Amino acid sequence: MHDLAARLHGLPPSLGPVRLIAVDGHAGSGKSTFAGRLAHALGGAPVLHLDDIASHEQLFAWTDRLMTQVIEPLARGESARYTPYDWRTRAFGAPRPLPAAPVVLIEGVGAGRRAVRPHLARLLWMELPREESWARGRRRDGAEQREFWEGWVAAERAHFAADPSRPHADLLVLQRQQGYEVLAGPAMTGGAGPGVTLRDGPSRMW
Repeated sequence: MHDLAARLHGLPPSLGPVRLIAVDGHAGSGKSTFAGRLAHALGGAPVLHLDDIASHEQLFAWTDRLMTQVIEPLARGESARYTPYDWRTRAFGAPRPLPAAPVVLIEGVGAGRRAVRPHLARLLWMELPREESWARGRRRDGAEQREFWEGWVAAERAHFAADPSRPHADLLVLQRQQGYEVLAGPAMTGGAGPGVTLRDGPSRMW
């Protein structure tokens, strides 16, 4: 993980002074856990969770809010301020700061969407099939979220059908029993599958 972090930190800035790294994948694929571990390896890099940007009414129609509250300030070298959504009260809360650190992580379904990709230094995709990811997510959230998941699955299918992220991923992240394996993604291999490793890059277990 520290090797991967060092390589990401060594990239040129992509958004003002920031190297913006996106971690995308299906719901339940392990994005939040991986992003947290990567942030720690980066010395405490800020992490923006897209669950704080989305809402019940706008599961995926949050591009304008992300651009206004996060992307545009970071591009100017300023700290961003976003209003996190509370999924229990169904309301946006008080603004939170997101500093224009050398590396900022953005994680969540749709983090690699078309509107965000021009601002990214790297796009990472959690390589776990959607049905397996959704099953993990359902187990995690329990029976009380069953109705929400039914609507979510349909919304996620529609989003990735219209705006797929995986074909543009620089790196594919596979969770193993001991750590993670990181492989070159379609953007680096011309669309080749996950069996193609990035020989001179982060391609082993961390």
